[in-house]
Amino acid sequence: MSAALTRRTRWAVGSAVAVALLFAGAATVASARGDGAASAPLTPAADSADAGFARDMAVHHQQAVEMSFLVRDTTDDEDVRRLAYDIANTQANQRGMLLGWLDLWELPKTAPEGQGPMAWMADAHGGHSGHSGHDMQDMKGMEGMDHDGALMPGMATRTELERLRKARGKQAEILFLQLMTDHHKGGVAMARGCAEQCAVAVEGRLARGMVEAQQSELDLMADMLTARGAAPRP
Repeated sequence: MSAALTRRTRWAVGSAVAVALLFAGAATVASARGDGAASAPLTPAADSADAGFARDMAVHHQQAVEMSFLVRDTTDDEDVRRLAYDIANTQANQRGMLLGWLDLWELPKTAPEGQGPMAWMADAHGGHSGHSGHDMQDMKGMEGMDHDGALMPGMATRTELERLRKARGKQAEILFLQLMTDHHKGGVAMARGCAEQCAVAVEGRLARGMVEAQQSELDLMADMLTARGAAPRP
């Protein structure tokens, strides 16, 4: 891999870690002072966008951590291993924050009865948030469904995870980058939904930080796939 792309890898993953640390600090303040303001802390309802995003993104992030550890053990490529490590580190930290907020709000980590994954993204008119592209249409079609273990948009199926476990070297690198690209696209759409709908200020800021960091990693992964003679999946 070129020196320029290696530098870009280091910059992108370093930025992702910096964003995670920034919002970890914000979460500490929010835990002590509610939403960071002088007023009383906001406690969302169990079926709110705030709670739904925290629950669903925690699950979404957990799979990203799993995939990152899988590829770390199946390739010797320094750039892919660095990217995988930083995705795992960043998303594990963010997952802890999201689950911590649910504990702080004394809300369950599972959806209310009858509410499937992504139900929180439906707006007051029964539609979806303003991002109406194919990613949002995919979300609508997946509500309450389990597609071979893929509970939410962008998540890898059980079959795809098994392929990643068995892959080695360049094959593993390409598959990981393709699966993580899909994963990030789903995560970006979810984070945008929270940025629009979440009422807790610090959670909205975290969601906007996720969009920025994961979009940067999407650009990086596209370059890494090109360097390996491959491309994101259609």
